[in-house]
Amino acid sequence: MQRFRLGASGAVDYSQRHESFERWFQTPLGRSLLASQRRVLDHAFEGLAGARQLQVGLSHRLPLASGADFVQKIITTPGWHPQMPDGVAVCDADELPFPGDSMDLVILHHTADFSPDPHEVLRESARVLRGEGRIALIGFNPLSLWGVRRLLSRHHQGPWGGRFLMRSRMEDWLQLLGFELETSCTHFCTLPVQRKEGYTTRNHRTLNENGHFLPVGAYYCILARKRVYAPIRRRAPWRKSKVISMPGTVGASRGCSSQSAGATENQ
Repeated sequence: MQRFRLGASGAVDYSQRHESFERWFQTPLGRSLLASQRRVLDHAFEGLAGARQLQVGLSHRLPLASGADFVQKIITTPGWHPQMPDGVAVCDADELPFPGDSMDLVILHHTADFSPDPHEVLRESARVLRGEGRIALIGFNPLSLWGVRRLLSRHHQGPWGGRFLMRSRMEDWLQLLGFELETSCTHFCTLPVQRKEGYTTRNHRTLNENGHFLPVGAYYCILARKRVYAPIRRRAPWRKSKVISMPGTVGASRGCSSQSAGATENQ
């Protein structure tokens, strides 16, 4: 069994857990979870078009929102792999190599769950997202049976090595960064155990797309829009030195008044 070490400061090195989480998606439960997430995002972004779509995740082998019509689709991965296709950037999620206001859609696929600084991940995503652009944040739900299994699990392989951050906490962070929440639901109400048979039925698929009424799904998907408010321009202050005095008017200079009076006497 592979064991994960702590860093020198005692903090968890989440980069060591990325590969294990990626391999877990090849299991029956992992494939079913990924299929559910793809259906949810395809349903949410059906007909959406734009210039650039960015997916910040843990692997370039797990693309999402393939049905959205974007000119350029970019995926980031924290580690380099041989024979990576075009459109893949190797970088950390909290330090994206893209200019500000350059993306129309940003997808965070369990990125905050496996990052040492999840708040900085959201800040970077907000930085590269243009005004009125949309963000989709997917994370594991701690208030579910999956969260219970993570607490009881003795190892940290697969999804059980993630943080499982509260959905309300992520919503608060997004709002502080200037986002307006559109939808926030949990999905995939399935036991966290491996089975050989399939997991989803037709009714289960529809439920996964629309989300559960109770916050008991294995993961949550938060959709939000970046709001940019135009600043209110201040009126230019009047400067007394730039005001031209008119003869005979209120506030005219003494010189102008005396000249006007002298001219009257001469007449």
